[in-house]
Amino acid sequence: MDVETQRRIDRLAGTWICRLLSLWPAPQPPRSGAWVPRRILVILLSEMGSLVLARPMFERLRERYPQAELYALVFAKNREVLDLMEVMPPEHVFTLRDDRLRHLATDSLRALRRLRRLGVDAVIDCELFARVSAIFARLSGAVVRVGFHPYTQEGLYRGGFINRPVLYNPYQHMARQFLTLAEAVDARDRPPAKRPLDGPLPELPQLPLPERERAMLRERLYGRFESLRGRRLVLIYPSGGALPIRAWPESNYVELARAMLGAGYGVGIIGLAADREQAERIAAACADPACVSLAGWTRSIRELLLLFHAADLLVTNDGGPGHFAVLTPIRGLVLFGPETPRLYGPLAGRVQAVYAGFSCSPCLTAYNHRNSPCDGDNRCLKAIPVGLVVQKALAMLETRPA
Repeated sequence: MDVETQRRIDRLAGTWICRLLSLWPAPQPPRSGAWVPRRILVILLSEMGSLVLARPMFERLRERYPQAELYALVFAKNREVLDLMEVMPPEHVFTLRDDRLRHLATDSLRALRRLRRLGVDAVIDCELFARVSAIFARLSGAVVRVGFHPYTQEGLYRGGFINRPVLYNPYQHMARQFLTLAEAVDARDRPPAKRPLDGPLPELPQLPLPERERAMLRERLYGRFESLRGRRLVLIYPSGGALPIRAWPESNYVELARAMLGAGYGVGIIGLAADREQAERIAAACADPACVSLAGWTRSIRELLLLFHAADLLVTNDGGPGHFAVLTPIRGLVLFGPETPRLYGPLAGRVQAVYAGFSCSPCLTAYNHRNSPCDGDNRCLKAIPVGLVVQKALAMLETRPA
């Protein structure tokens, strides 16, 4: 299903389901302060990048509740990220297909049956006011239900059954807000988990991918694209994915690629198979054998991370690749506009945000289901000059050993 269809279902059906479930008496946690959860479910149905930002939250949960078993409910297309980070056993991950409404409905019923048999006693809903995740939290049978709540802010109605309602704070990075959700599981104050900020944002560790796999990927890459052999590689991700408004202009990526080629670097244009046409247009505009389309060339997130090991720099629109880069040694530039690095900046100093900062930015927010009112003229991204990105890219490449 496309994003707009998901929004429509959430708005029309989700509102009434939340109202009905609010009238149905929900199980409540014991009054005793000695209660400790045994099985904790985390619901995170949004993009893959958010799963990377949630990694500190998973670590905090394991630290606070070492005897508890962690489970997750994610979209099937996103589960590979959880498997790669190894934050829980693979058999503890429940998945939903979102390609068709029929698949989503059948998978949802199957997951709820398994969760209720399992006896989950705490659920953390990490979604920003999406109603479908709140409905899952209510139907899971958990006695403690943690989730974001607008309180006195304007926000989307999600029923009245979240009994650990955490104040959504649009001024705090999402990784911090996910940590607050973890702290709220056994909190009794209102709003839950009032606490001072604990130092700088956590830097995520790199994933230890075996050298044998990295070597195989390099040989496969150079075997297919001999023109890249002997050159340091710059990767670019020009697609906006499900939200095209997040994309820097394609013509800017052409100029950037030409500048990198002129400086002696190879350029690989990454993306999904659906992005091949755009990648091939950029490669054709550069008319250089050292500029190649890699869209659809990697067959999994793991292979994409291996490709990052073979490259020196990534320049990308805001989205999953910028967060995946944090899990590897590659350096990166992430271009923000409709969303802000204040909330979604990568969790590593070697992956930096580039942000012009407009009066209307960010326009993709929790309060509008990330449905921008912009007319498609994303000036916040167009205002980022190619020359600035080239300058930052070359500076990063000069400071990274070949």
